[in-house]
Formats: sequence, structure tokens, C-alpha cells
Amino acid sequence: MLHVGYTRLGHLLRYFLLQGPHASAATPYLYSNSIRVLCNANASEGFNPSKDVSLPEINLQTGLTTGIIGGPSASRRPFLAFFAGGLHGYIRSILLKQWQGKDEDIQVHQYLRKGVSYYDMMRKSKYCICPSGYEVASPRIVEAIYLECVPIIISNNYVLPFSDVLNWKAFSVQVEVKDIPNLKKILLSISPRQYIRMQRRVKMVQRHFVVSSPPERYDVFHMILHSIWLRRLNLPIQPQD
Repeated sequence: MLHVGYTRLGHLLRYFLLQGPHASAATPYLYSNSIRVLCNANASEGFNPSKDVSLPEINLQTGLTTGIIGGPSASRRPFLAFFAGGLHGYIRSILLKQWQGKDEDIQVHQYLRKGVSYYDMMRKSKYCICPSGYEVASPRIVEAIYLECVPIIISNNYVLPFSDVLNWKAFSVQVEVKDIPNLKKILLSISPRQYIRMQRRVKMVQRHFVVSSPPERYDVFHMILHSIWLRRLNLPIQPQD
């Protein structure tokens, strides 16, 4: 059995995030006769939800989830929404232009001030904004789920991980790019009772994104295998010419 440390695995996954879709598409037989497991699950770039698997992008700097799972209740989250990140891709450009420094409730930053913790800001926010960068996937989605902050997903053509078994609309807010200027209005239209239900569901699905060593039942490893297993019947193997 091949054993790869999680830090090394993270580097490998990041490489295949960038190179995997192009490498497999360059070999038609491989492309047609394999179940691809990709972070960059972009339906506009050849990702086929009926046979390919969307891999959640997980950024574990220490290789462990210890100390980053869990978060406070809604009453202890003073900010409505939060984002901090580099100017990668056109969606973030729109987000930063519209909201950076414009509203105390919508905390949008390109860079956080020295001494301000990224994870602490997520824990203080009811919603965590997760826009696509250069690729459709964002590790912020899983980080938000770990910290029990309801994800706001802003992306085009992104096939969300495990969407064949998880109802993402029950525990996240999906906002179209054109509606970024209306973000605060959209969030304020969600009642406190509805928000609490969503946050509870975030906590419920949390275990499906946890990286365990060794793997545990229902964790991200088993969810990926389950997604592959579901697609095995959708892949009739074609003979090679």
C-alpha cells in the first residue's frame, strides 16, 4: 500500500489541480475510459459530472485538522460576512471593487492587518464568502465548514463536491456573479431562524470533509471513494483502436 504524508499529498493534489485536466484530455483513451477525480471540477472545461468526481480542495498547512474544527454560535459572530484573499481571477476583482472597505458588516479584504487572524475572522462571521480564483474550486469552502461559518459560493460552472449525496442549498448560499452588488441584501433576506438551521446543517456535514489518519467512516476519504463507486456504472470501457 502506498502511504503518502498529508503535506506531500497536498502538494501533489495542487499539482494535479493545475495539470490533471489538461494531461488527461491530451490522451483521448484515458479521458474516455477513466473516472477523473479533480479539484478543478469546471463543467465548462470538460469536467463531466456523470463520470468524474469533484474533489474538495483542502488546505492543511500542518497536515492535521486539530484545533481548526468548530466555531461559536450565531449570537457570538458579530460580522455578517467575511473574505480575505489575493486578487486572483475576475470574480474576486468584482467582489473587492464592490465591497472592500465599503461596509462594516461585509468584511472584505485583500490583505488582513498584521496580527489579525484569518481563522478568527471566519469564526466571527456568520457567512464566509468563497469566490473562485483562477480555478473554480476554493479551499475556503472547506475552511468555512470546519469553522461552522455558512459558505457563500460565488462561482461559474463549479460542480460542488459530493453533490450527488449532499444538498448544498441546505447549508450554503449560492450567489451568481451578477448579484455580488446585492450580496448584503441577499444575506439580510435570510431570517435568523433559517440561518441557524443552515449553520446546524454545516456542522452536520462537517464530518464528510474531515481528513482523518487513519481514515474514519464517513470522512472525506470515504466520501471520495463513494463518489467513485457511484460513477462506476456510468463508464462503459471502450476498446482502444
